[in-house]
Amino acid sequence: MEPIRTVEGTAYPLGVKNVDTDMIIAAKWLKTISRAGLGKGAFEAMRQQPGNVFDDPAYAGSPILIAGDNFGCGSSREHAAWALADMGVKVVIAPSFSDIFSGNAFKNGILTVALPQEVIDRLMEVAKTDPIDIDLETQMVTTPFQDRFHFEIDPFRKSCLLGGLDEVGLTLARTGSIDTYEQRRAQQQPWLSPALA
Repeated sequence: MEPIRTVEGTAYPLGVKNVDTDMIIAAKWLKTISRAGLGKGAFEAMRQQPGNVFDDPAYAGSPILIAGDNFGCGSSREHAAWALADMGVKVVIAPSFSDIFSGNAFKNGILTVALPQEVIDRLMEVAKTDPIDIDLETQMVTTPFQDRFHFEIDPFRKSCLLGGLDEVGLTLARTGSIDTYEQRRAQQQPWLSPALA
């Protein structure tokens, strides 16, 4: 997982409420266990509508998505986070998120930023013409117009995202402690580790 410190760039001004995981990635895309290529299926139904933000060249490759309330509701499919990551989204800003989606996003290196609706409205306006900047270390969303919006984040999640640590990375960071424990256990209880005795 890549560390996140700052993310700056254009933002998809979606703003739609109650975008569920089926809207993010339709069920027909769930036949794979690979994360690669899911971005092309992201928001497939919305992309069929003329003038959608996802096919607008002005927002191509945007690392930020601005959404409405209750983003990621619906089923618990982790493919939704995979699809967003595959299309290059690193941050989703919305008034609220489904707990399961927020957890899946975090585990896949996507920062979810919850801000009040009036702030979302302001960012939607800015996103139409200018980039947005998110600084995870200072927990601040800023615009070129001197807007500064502070957001809250769980300290553990912040630390993991800053360090680029998923569950495997967290475990590997403790390799020294794990090795020490295994060696001590092998000495104290050799019958549990006959190969090491």
